Amino acid sequence: MISLHHTGIYLTQSSDSNFLIEDLLSGKLCINNFQLNSFQPAIFSDHSLKRFLEDEFLHGGMAFDSEYNRPLHHMSCGEQKKALLNHLSFKKADCFLLDELYDHIDLAGQESIKEMICKIAQSKTVIQLLHRRKDALPFIKKWVAYHQKQLFEFENKKEWQEWIDQQETKQVKNTLPQPLQNFPAFDLPLVIMHGVSVSYEGRPILQNIHWTIQQGEFWQLVGPNGSGKSTLLSLISGDNPKGYGQELFLFGRKKGSGETVWEIKKNIGYFNSSLILHFSRLDSIEKMIVSGFNDSIGLYVVPSDQQLRLAKEWLHFIGLYDLKNKPIQLLPLAQQRMVLIARAMVKHPPLLILDEPTASLDDAGAALIIEMIQQIAKESSSSILYVSHNIEAGLKPDHILELHPGPEGSSISIYENH
Repeated sequence: MISLHHTGIYLTQSSDSNFLIEDLLSGKLCINNFQLNSFQPAIFSDHSLKRFLEDEFLHGGMAFDSEYNRPLHHMSCGEQKKALLNHLSFKKADCFLLDELYDHIDLAGQESIKEMICKIAQSKTVIQLLHRRKDALPFIKKWVAYHQKQLFEFENKKEWQEWIDQQETKQVKNTLPQPLQNFPAFDLPLVIMHGVSVSYEGRPILQNIHWTIQQGEFWQLVGPNGSGKSTLLSLISGDNPKGYGQELFLFGRKKGSGETVWEIKKNIGYFNSSLILHFSRLDSIEKMIVSGFNDSIGLYVVPSDQQLRLAKEWLHFIGLYDLKNKPIQLLPLAQQRMVLIARAMVKHPPLLILDEPTASLDDAGAALIIEMIQQIAKESSSSILYVSHNIEAGLKPDHILELHPGPEGSSISIYENH
C-alpha cells in the first residue's frame, strides 16, 4: 500500500484545472514531494467525462455500464458525474484525482459521493481540486493553492483559509442600469401551471404541477438530479412541445393559442453556465452585452447609439469597462458569468432565468454573482427564477419550489423564505 497524501488544492478563478492536471500528470508540478506521474491515477473531471460522451457519439451504445442502464447522453449532468465516479471506483488505480467533485450534483448525491470517496481514501491517495472551500473532503490533511500556474503549500488548514480570504474582492456597488424602454405590464401572472404533467416514452417526469409566478417575485428552484428541473424550465421557455394541450399560461397567453416560441422567449432573459460554449467567435465583452438586445448568439446588426450607451452603463456596473474590447473567453469565469447575466438583463425582461450561475466558481466569484443577483432583485421589476443545488450565503429568494421525485413523476412543495 502506498503512503497516503490526501490533498486539497484550491484553484482561483484565474486558474485552469486542465493545465494543473496536465502539469501534475507530467511531473512538472508535484505536491508535498508527491510525484503523481509515478502512479496510475483515476481522473474524475468534466474533461474525462467529455471524452466518454464523445466516444458514445462516435460509436453508439453506452460508454460504460452504470446503475442507470442508459447512455451518458440520456442522463442529467449530475447523473453523468455519479456514473463516472462509480465507473472509476472499479479501476485499478493507485490514486484518485478529483476535479469539481460536486458540480451539478444534488445534496443527497453529494452525501452519497462523499461516503464513496471516504471509503476509497482508506487505501488510496485522494487529491481534490476545488473552487469552494466548503467542498473540501473531511479526510484532507494537506492544503495547497494553485494560482498563476504555481502551487502554494500551507502548514495547516487555517493558513490555507487565510490565503483564500486574501484573494476575495468585492464588486463596486453601482446603481442598476435601467432599460431603454419598459415591457408592458401583464394583467395575468407571468407563468401559470394548472395540473401540468409530463412523461417521456411512458416514463413520468412531472405529475400534476400547480405553480404560479407573479411579476417581481424571486424564486429558487431546487430538486435532486433527474427530478425534472430542466423539463420545467423548457416548459416555461416554450421549447417543450409537452406544454401543448395543457393548462399552461405563459405571459398572458395559453400555450398553443397561436403564439410563437419567439414571442415567449422575448419575455425571458436566460443564463446557463454552459451558454459560453455557444459563443465560438471571439466577440468582445461590449458586443456580448449588446447582443442581448436581440437575444442573438453574437452581434450581427449595427447597434444604436442608445444601445451602446446602455451597454457602457452595464460595463461600469460590473466593473469591466476598461476591458470592454477583450474577448469574453479570456476573462476569469466569474467575470464571464457577470457579462452573461448583464446580457440577459440588458432589456429588464419580465422573467430572468438563472440556471446554476455559481457552478465551478470559487468562493469570491460566487459572492460576486450572488451580490449582483440580489441587486437585480432589489432594483428591478424582473421576476427571477434561480436554479441551483447549492445554498448560497446571501441569496434571499422570496419563494422556494422543491421537486420530489416519485414513481408517478415529481411532485412539488412550495415554501416561503422568511
